[in-house]
Amino acid sequence: MKTAISIPGAPKPVAPYSQAIVDQGFVFVSGQGAVDPVTNLYQPGDIRAETERTLENVKTILRAAGSSLEKVTKVNVYLRDIADFPGMNEVYSRFFAAPYPARTTIQAGALPNGIAVEIDCIAQQ
Repeated sequence: MKTAISIPGAPKPVAPYSQAIVDQGFVFVSGQGAVDPVTNLYQPGDIRAETERTLENVKTILRAAGSSLEKVTKVNVYLRDIADFPGMNEVYSRFFAAPYPARTTIQAGALPNGIAVEIDCIAQQ
């Protein structure tokens, strides 16, 4: 039975989706960006600042779902500009430890609200 995760400590969805879904022992976190969880407004910054805010949002949602970054098995990273890969990767490596989750990183044509990075993931509960 799938359960939606919706908590005030993470950005509110701006479309018809859940912050995360828990189903059969897995947590599926929707794409997150550099959005302030209190104001629900985009916090523009360099790629390092945006990646940090984004991963903090992911971490908060995982915690609310009974999981953690240590239980993440798959990550998708969408960059506005693939040239931001080194900066994103620098911050990303502070949030995850070996064995690292499987990951795909691509340059997206455009991301909502002009954000520089969007990250979603799948974790064990």
